[in-house]
Amino acid sequence: MSGEGTRLIMGPFNRVEGDLEVRLDTSLDTVVSAEVSSPLYRGFERMLVGKPVHDALVYAPRICGICSVSQSVAAARALAKLSPAALPEAGAHAVNLVHAVENLADHFTHFHLFFMPDFAREVYAAEPWYEGIAARFRAITGSAVREALQARASWMEIMGLLAGKWPHTLSIQPGGSTRAISRPEKVQVLTLIRRFRQYLEATLFGDSLEAVGELASAEALHAWSEGRSSDFAQFLQVARALELDRLGRTRNAHMSFGAYELGTGHLFAQGVWVAGAVQPLETASIAEDVSHAWYAQGPGAKGPLRDAPVPDVQNEDAYSWCKAPRLGGQVVEVGALSRLLVEGHPLALDMARKGGNVTARIVARMLELALVVPAMETWISAIDPEAPFIDHSALAPAGEGAGLTEAARGSLGHWLRADAGRIDHYQIIAPTTWNFSPRDKRGVPGPLEQALEGTPIRPGEEEPVAVQHVVRSFDPCMVCTVH
Repeated sequence: MSGEGTRLIMGPFNRVEGDLEVRLDTSLDTVVSAEVSSPLYRGFERMLVGKPVHDALVYAPRICGICSVSQSVAAARALAKLSPAALPEAGAHAVNLVHAVENLADHFTHFHLFFMPDFAREVYAAEPWYEGIAARFRAITGSAVREALQARASWMEIMGLLAGKWPHTLSIQPGGSTRAISRPEKVQVLTLIRRFRQYLEATLFGDSLEAVGELASAEALHAWSEGRSSDFAQFLQVARALELDRLGRTRNAHMSFGAYELGTGHLFAQGVWVAGAVQPLETASIAEDVSHAWYAQGPGAKGPLRDAPVPDVQNEDAYSWCKAPRLGGQVVEVGALSRLLVEGHPLALDMARKGGNVTARIVARMLELALVVPAMETWISAIDPEAPFIDHSALAPAGEGAGLTEAARGSLGHWLRADAGRIDHYQIIAPTTWNFSPRDKRGVPGPLEQALEGTPIRPGEEEPVAVQHVVRSFDPCMVCTVH
C-alpha cells in the first residue's frame, strides 16, 4: 500500500483469489470515493472462439479453481440450448449436489480463512473480545483453521464420489451427469452430508440447522446469539461491537439467476429485488458498459449474446480490466444476500431494510449453510440409482443460448453462439464482475465502490481495517472477474 496526500492505494490484498487494487480518495478519517481495479487481463472469452462447442466444458471451468463447478454448470446450460435433451431427475439432483458442495465449501472457507482472521489484527488488541477471537481465528495458527480444514476435507469427499475430481470435473454435461451412483454410494454421500451437518451444528452454530434457518429477524438473531459460544455467535457479538451493519452499505437492486434448478423451479428463486419488492428478471436488459475499462466501446450495447468488446489499453478513462455489467442500465448487487432477498427470507429482508451491509452479507452466507444442507439430504434420498442420469442427445451444430446459474459469490452467466459445430461467440459475466465493476458511462460507481464510500479510517492507519472488512464481505475473486 502507498499513501500520498488524500489518495491511498491498497493492493494486492492477501487471502484473495487474483489481483485486486483499490484506490481511495479520503478526508481526514473517511473514504470519500473509491475506484476498484482488476489489473490482470486473461482472455478466456477470446480463446474459446473457434473451438469445437464441447470444448467449452473443458476451457470455461478453468477460469477459476474455486468455482469451477459453477462455471461447468453455466457452460453446460448454455450448450443445452443447442440440444433437445431433457435433463433426467436423477441427473438434476446429482448436478445440484455437486454444485451445492462447492458453493457451501466456499461459504465455509470464506468465513474461517478469509473473513474472520481480520479480527485477529493487532489494531483490535485492546478490544475485550480480542484474545478469544485471535486464538480461534488467527490466520494459519488459529484453532478454528485446523478444525475447519478437517471438516472441509471430509465434505469435499462428496465431490470425488459424484464428480470424479475437483476442480474441473467433466461429469457435468448439457444432458445431465455422466456419473451415475450406486445404492452403497448413496449411503456414503448421505453419511458425509450428515457428518458436515454435525460439525456445523456442534461448532459453527451450536444449534440445529433448522433452528438457524428459521430465525426471522435481526432481533431474533441477536437474542439467539446471546450467551452462545459457537463460531457464528462469536462473529455476531464482534459485529455488534464494531457496528458492522453500518459498514459497507449499498442501496442497489439485488439480482439472482436462481439457484439449484429443480423440476418445479429453483431452491432459491430467480428475480430482482428492488426497494423491498421482487420483480421478474429480464435477462435481455443485461449489457456491459466499458467506458471505464480497457476495452473499445462499440456503437451501442446489445447485450452479452451480441457484444464482444476487444481490449483497448488506449482508453484514457479506464482504470480496470473489469467491465461494468448493468441491468436495464442500473447497478445491481449479487451474492448470498441477494439470493435470500429475492427468495424472500425474512431474516435477510429484515437485516437489509436499510441497505446491504457487511453483517448482512456474512449472515446470508451462514444462513445458506443452514438452509442448503437439509435440502441436499432430500436430494440424495430422492435419487433412484436405476434411473438415467443423462440424456446423450447430440448438440445442433448452430444456435445460440445463455447458461445462467448462481455461484457462491452470485449470478454467473455464459452466453454463446455456435456455427458449424464451433464456438462463434462466447461471453461470460461472473459475480465479481457485477460487484467489483468500475464506473459506467454515467459515472455511477459499481457496488463495492459505493460500499466503500464513507468507510472510517482510524488515525495513522495505512491499511484501513474497515476497508478490508467491506472488501471481504463481497468475497472477491478477481480471476473470475476478468476471465
